[in-house]
Amino acid sequence: MSLLWLAGAGILAVSSCVFGLTGFGIGLVSLSLLPFLIPPATAIPLMTVYSTAFALVMAIQLRRHVVWPCLVELLLGSVVGTPLGVWVLIILPPGMLRRLLGIVLLAVVVIELRGVYPQRLTGRSWGLGAGFLSGLLGGAVGTPGPPVVLYAAAQGWKPHPLKATLQAFFVANQAVILVGYWWTGLLTHEVMWLAVAYALPAVAGLALGMHLFTRVDHVRFRRLVFALLLVTGLVLCVRG
Repeated sequence: MSLLWLAGAGILAVSSCVFGLTGFGIGLVSLSLLPFLIPPATAIPLMTVYSTAFALVMAIQLRRHVVWPCLVELLLGSVVGTPLGVWVLIILPPGMLRRLLGIVLLAVVVIELRGVYPQRLTGRSWGLGAGFLSGLLGGAVGTPGPPVVLYAAAQGWKPHPLKATLQAFFVANQAVILVGYWWTGLLTHEVMWLAVAYALPAVAGLALGMHLFTRVDHVRFRRLVFALLLVTGLVLCVRG
């Protein structure tokens, strides 16, 4: 058992635990650290495999709470943005991808720290726009969450509809992205081997997060997560 595997297992366990707690964030947390161990073009498809599987589990559990009209708008936008994101992942060099990922992380942290969440977003264009940006970011850097999470947070939904609609979106969005990765040759044997190799710590982290959901101080935990994202985002931007 190598130190490289242990480091990757720790990252996958922590990021999966975050997903179990919040319903999103597995890509943001894992991809802030995994690019230091494996190339972004390998790390991003790997996390897409996990996020698709985990979102499917949670979507099945919460399927009765999905807000279908908003989900359709998000998916329509995502279908347009995803191919462009996959194309960006193919053409950009690893260093530029790391910097792009760092910029995404820093932008998310700034939004969180400043509390710049709109009170209410109405109209089909907001759903289509959020879906497009999520597809673009998901295809390019494996982080589709920020735009759609911000959109969902501005709908005034209760926790169950919010979490259910997000998971349903992530399942469809990530499935489309996986098809794009397979079509372009990014879903390699190495990616699938790593998905199997890290399955145990990832599933354990998810189970722990779901178990601790009602037992953790979410405000303090959220602050720690975003502090980690801030540091790693800065490092990725500087080092590339």
